[in-house]
Amino acid sequence: MAPVNGTPAPLPGKKRRIGVMTSGGDAPGMNGAVRAIVRMSIAKGCEAYGIYEGYEGLVQGGDLIKQMYWEDVRGWLSEGGTLIGTARCKAFYERPGRLKAAKNMIMAGIDALVIIGGDGSLTGADKFRSEWPSLLKELVDGGEVTAEQVAPFQYLNIVGLVGSIDNDMSSTDATIGCYSSLSRICEAVDYIDATAFSHQRAFVIEVMGRHCGWLALMAGVSTGADFIFIPEKPPAKNWQKQMCNIIAKHRKLGKRKTIVIVAEGAHDLSLNKISPTNVKDLLSNELGLDTRITTLGHVQRGGNACAYDRMLSTLQGVEAVEAVLDATPTTPTPVISIIENKIVRKSLVEAVKATNAVAEAIAAKDFDLAMSLRDAEFSEYHNSYMITTATDQPELTLPTEKHMRIAIIHVGAPAGGMNSATRAAVAYCLTRGHTPIAIHNGFPGLCRHHDDEPLGSVREVKWLDVEGWISKGGSEIGTNRGLPSEDIETTAHCFEIYNFDALFVIGGFEAFTAVSELRKARKEYPSFRIPIVILPATISNNVPGTEYSIGSDTCLNALVQYCDAIKQSASASRRRVFVVETQGGRSGYVATIAGLSIGALAVYTPEEGINIKMLARDIEHLRESFAKDRGQNRAGKLILRNEHASKTYTTEIIANMIREESNGRFESRFAVPGHVQQGGSPSPMDRVRAVRLAVKCIQHLEAFAGKSPDAIVDDQSSVAVVGIKGAKLVFGSMLTLETNETDWKDRRPKDEFWLGLKSIVNTLSGRPKVEDCCPECGKTK
Repeated sequence: MAPVNGTPAPLPGKKRRIGVMTSGGDAPGMNGAVRAIVRMSIAKGCEAYGIYEGYEGLVQGGDLIKQMYWEDVRGWLSEGGTLIGTARCKAFYERPGRLKAAKNMIMAGIDALVIIGGDGSLTGADKFRSEWPSLLKELVDGGEVTAEQVAPFQYLNIVGLVGSIDNDMSSTDATIGCYSSLSRICEAVDYIDATAFSHQRAFVIEVMGRHCGWLALMAGVSTGADFIFIPEKPPAKNWQKQMCNIIAKHRKLGKRKTIVIVAEGAHDLSLNKISPTNVKDLLSNELGLDTRITTLGHVQRGGNACAYDRMLSTLQGVEAVEAVLDATPTTPTPVISIIENKIVRKSLVEAVKATNAVAEAIAAKDFDLAMSLRDAEFSEYHNSYMITTATDQPELTLPTEKHMRIAIIHVGAPAGGMNSATRAAVAYCLTRGHTPIAIHNGFPGLCRHHDDEPLGSVREVKWLDVEGWISKGGSEIGTNRGLPSEDIETTAHCFEIYNFDALFVIGGFEAFTAVSELRKARKEYPSFRIPIVILPATISNNVPGTEYSIGSDTCLNALVQYCDAIKQSASASRRRVFVVETQGGRSGYVATIAGLSIGALAVYTPEEGINIKMLARDIEHLRESFAKDRGQNRAGKLILRNEHASKTYTTEIIANMIREESNGRFESRFAVPGHVQQGGSPSPMDRVRAVRLAVKCIQHLEAFAGKSPDAIVDDQSSVAVVGIKGAKLVFGSMLTLETNETDWKDRRPKDEFWLGLKSIVNTLSGRPKVEDCCPECGKTK
């Protein structure tokens, strides 16, 4: 179609010109969202336009609205901030400013808008959409544009993505940037922790969160802080005494350091501000502690996005384009959210309304309502924090007849978050009156060393033993791949002599296998007729019954950082490809999600395998890609290969094949990060989820207190796996999982939720589809 009086004609069919802008405060991951929106738009046959400097660019127009092409966003995933800029724009708050914005969009031919920002930015966008018909009429009546020019643009579709480090939007569990910000906080507190321990000091740390306490709460959970202050749940009326009592008890138990986290919007029940200085003076004057204040400030906002924010921003960006293409003139403006592990569309108006309702509830001093208006996860984390931060809480102790001896064991390879989960489980047990018992070095440790002198492998655990474990990687009680079947009689004997009432197993597929063996052995060995629950913990994320295993996020962060460094090397020499080998067993989860997070050119997984035609297509794609690169873009290229993707085509062989077939046009190297992928200190996500899931697991076990062995055996949920499936947290019956959902040969679930993400990796990398390539030479048709 020809232009209409200088205005670009609409694209044919359902194809759209999609504008993308970032607004409000910057957040790590915004660039990943822009990249996904631009490339997905192009892949769908649409055009993408970058609107620079937020609403200011929309109002000013001109060079601040530019068409964006595929190569424009190469390398953006690893960049912090927002590369298309953001700025506060007073003009857009007034109708004349919105009138200018509407005209600029019409003149550019843009008929859909994806906005990445906070609640204020998204509210402004929805208002813009609601006014659109009247804005067009006013422009025509004023002679700014003709009726013919506006005819193709009678309605405007807007899609919102929430970019906010505060995670302050209702209707979503996480906003783009929040986990990156939490990572900065945890890293800083971990560093402070060491000096606080050395000098027996107290530190009061102020974090961002003027109206939302998510960062302070999650920092408290993931660093084991002694006390937190958040706007939604102010401390008790006598909070000064309460805080001092808790910290004094911790010191009396032998704790050498004190950490207090204060949200910048913290206040008491009367809405009087609680400042870090208030807290410092109390700790110094009442408890005599050497106390320092650290205000982290904008450090929390900067830096590259963590793996989760890269994945989240990419998937939400893709979904935003799909939402634009699905939209009709009457479709309500959606905001793209994530609930547990599922990307969903929610009503933007309702999400903003619920967000504003939290602030209104706080202003009205209705703090119970404020907590209920946050997502369910927020309240659960708060409850988990409160019940695990101080074990001396008589009001939470169960009656003596319901006290249990709960054994805790790690099985399989180490994974980040194992210690965090153990600490939370021990703290919860002690609070409720249970006896937590650590089994050191897995089932072989139990059988071989349970009666060693002077210290056996079966040990009751005190709070101070685990207090400092929240940020420790690996496994402090030791883990082992050995299974109960290696000596089932001794295992049963040990269960009997130590009188275990319940078993809490933390581990990966070996843990799943071990619990399967214990369940099957219940008929022969009565000591196994106790409730057993598994908390999946493995970097491979291959345990049936869950879409998330603790340790997998730590692994992804370590791998993404490694690949960023590798990519920098590849970029420096410009014409270089790196083939990187990932762990993950026979599950391609790690390779696929890492590929999504770094913008890999191709990902090879065991599920799909590798064949010569696939390699030929990818090598030809590399040739074509480098032929188009005239030197203007120095970004290197990465290919990820799972360690078990092929017995024949190893990582080194693939790198050598690429080098041989390049005809000197580009170079190829291979890299094997190996056990670097297990990570050091667990990521904040693995820490907080470990705490939440561990508490859920012990609550599941204590529900069987007082039941007879026969009643326990008859209840299928007495042997279960805790998991996140879609938008729900569930306990899956081992019997059902073993029978229906487990691929025992390849040690993974039969239906892997992430398999559909492979196509997104390919689409965003520009990897040609099989049907678009010559079957003989691999060239695109």
